[in-house]
Amino acid sequence: MLPAEREEKIIAFLLEHKQATIHTLSKQFNVHEATIRRDLNKLEQFDQIKRTHGGVVLNKGEVWDELSFADRQTSNYEEKVAIATRAAEFVQDNDTIIIDSGSTGLQLALALQNKRNLTLITNDIYIASTLKSTNHQVIVTGGALHKDNYVLDGQLANNALKSFNPLKLFLSTPAIDAVKGVTHFSESLAYTKAQMVEQAQEVYVLVDSSKLDKVSLYNVCVPNNIDMLITDTSNSNANWNSYRNHFKHLTRVEVAHNNN
Repeated sequence: MLPAEREEKIIAFLLEHKQATIHTLSKQFNVHEATIRRDLNKLEQFDQIKRTHGGVVLNKGEVWDELSFADRQTSNYEEKVAIATRAAEFVQDNDTIIIDSGSTGLQLALALQNKRNLTLITNDIYIASTLKSTNHQVIVTGGALHKDNYVLDGQLANNALKSFNPLKLFLSTPAIDAVKGVTHFSESLAYTKAQMVEQAQEVYVLVDSSKLDKVSLYNVCVPNNIDMLITDTSNSNANWNSYRNHFKHLTRVEVAHNNN
């Protein structure tokens, strides 16, 4: 097993069991305790874990997983609609764009239905299906399917993305930080998202403000690679000046909540 794969499995083990000792992890992964110590040193160096008196636990400031597909569609729904509506204003007729997988990307796809002659590339089967009755050309990357959320990634998806030179990318993420930029808990999805960033001329990151000040294990892109961060104003704890200083452009949308 490669170190990166074992590190991801250590995190999965800690997610399930909350904490572990070096001895337990050594037995679990059938490696020497010295090997586990090296893995933990790396994870600790990048603030992924914390050492405790009895062993090791996950850093609570990190993002390790997401809600289920159904829950993500309803979580912060008004914020996602408002963000997607604003993002759609940056799309012109005849544009070629990538819409990354995710619930905010789905709202963007819905907001683009009245645009004309777009070429839309996506790694999300659900997003593609919502566009089937439009006049847009829809291209699905292919790749390995995450059966619980309709997302495609892996080498096939990455190779397909290398074939395109889209004008704009609308990227989603469960974690974004003013200094570290976009990160993700899944190694395979992080690589696919990074490939999207590599191919696009302009990069727009769409995140509701609950994702701000969050860091996960795998890097996707730094703030300098992002042309615009589009989010909402609901997070009163966010250091907005830090985001303004590190990102080229920051757009915040007001959200009208339905209290009925």
